[in-house]
Amino acid sequence: MNDRLMNTVKVGEKGQIVIPKEMRDLMGIKTGDSLLILADKDRGIAIPKKADMEKIAKDILDHEN
Repeated sequence: MNDRLMNTVKVGEKGQIVIPKEMRDLMGIKTGDSLLILADKDRGIAIPKKADMEKIAKDILDHEN
């Protein structure tokens, strides 16, 4: 499996998008996972797993002590 993918998605009437299966598999995203949506007007949108962002935040806070 390639470690980088590119694909397009359409935004549905309710504002929903479907993450392609290949990308879900690559990133280990499973049904019921929570994802965090980050948006920057100049840099775009990032969708990391919530658990990954929580770990980063914990590492930063633990490092400060």
